[in-house]
Amino acid sequence: MEPRNQTSASEFILLGLSESPEQETLLFALFLCMYMVTVVGNLLIILAISSDSHLHTPMYFLLANLSLVDFCLATDTVPKMLVNIQISSKSISYPCCLTQMYFFHFFGIMDSVLIAVMAYDRFVAICHPLHYTTIMSPRLCGLLVGGPWMFSCVISLIHILLMARLVFCGSNELPHFFCDLTPLLRLSCTDTSVNKIFVLIVAGMVIATPFICILASYVRIIMAIMKVPSAGGRKKAFSTCSSHLSVVALFYGTTIGVYLCPSSVRTAVKEKASAVMYTAVTPMLNPFIYSLRNRDLKGGLRKLVNRKITSSS
Repeated sequence: MEPRNQTSASEFILLGLSESPEQETLLFALFLCMYMVTVVGNLLIILAISSDSHLHTPMYFLLANLSLVDFCLATDTVPKMLVNIQISSKSISYPCCLTQMYFFHFFGIMDSVLIAVMAYDRFVAICHPLHYTTIMSPRLCGLLVGGPWMFSCVISLIHILLMARLVFCGSNELPHFFCDLTPLLRLSCTDTSVNKIFVLIVAGMVIATPFICILASYVRIIMAIMKVPSAGGRKKAFSTCSSHLSVVALFYGTTIGVYLCPSSVRTAVKEKASAVMYTAVTPMLNPFIYSLRNRDLKGGLRKLVNRKITSSS
C-alpha cells in the first residue's frame, strides 16, 4: 500500500461529454431543455397526486416518490454540468465531488428499489385484486418506501467512506460529466480492491436482485393476465403494466451495462452514454411514460392546472 502522507488531488477536472466548443453549446441547450422538462414534469406529478384525494392510493404514492427521486437524481448531476459548460470551468473540488457522488448513489439506489417495489404493487393488484387493499396497507407502503431511504443512506455513506481513504496522486482528469464511482477508482494510485468488491456486492443487491424480482413478478403477472377471459380485460391489464415495463427497460438496460458488465467491455464513451440515459433521459421521460396512458393521472393533472388557472384569474 502507498504511504498515506503523499499528496492527493484537491480537485478534479470533469472532461464532460465533449471538448468541442460548438458541440458544448449544443449540449448546453439540449440538456437545459431536458432538465427543465424533468423538473416541470416530475413536480407536476407530485403536485397532482398530493392534491387529488382520488390518487391517494399505493400505486400513486409510489409514483410520487419515484418522481421526487428522479427530480433529485437529475438535479444532482445536470446543473453542475450546465454550469461547467457556461463558465468554461470544468473543475470540481474533492469535497464537492464526494458530495455529488454520495447523492448520486443515494438517489440511484432509491430509483432502482422503487421501480422493483412498483412491480410488486402491480403484481399484487393483478394477481391478488381482492386482497390488494389489505396487502398494500399504509403501514406496508411506508415500510416499502421508508426502508429503501434508510438503506440508500447507509450504502451511499459506506461508498464515500471507502472512497475517502484513497489517494489520487496522478492525473486528476475525470473522463465524465459528473463524479461517478468507477471512473474515479481508475484515477486512484492506491489499492482499490475493497472498493471494487463493495461495488459488485452493492450492484448485486440494488441492480441484479431488484431486476430478477421484477422479472419474476411479471412472469406471474403475464400468467394471470392470460387467464382473463375477455380481450378487453387483458388489454387493460397489459396497458397498466406497459408504462412500468418501459421504465424498467430504460433504467436497468443502462445501469447493468455500467455496473455489472466486465470492465474489459466498458469504455469511457459507453459509460457516459449510459449515464446520460439514467441521469437525464429516464427522469425526463418517466412523467410522460406514466401519464400518457393513465386516465386517472391525466385527470389529476387537469384538475391541478384548472385550479391554478381559476385561482390566478
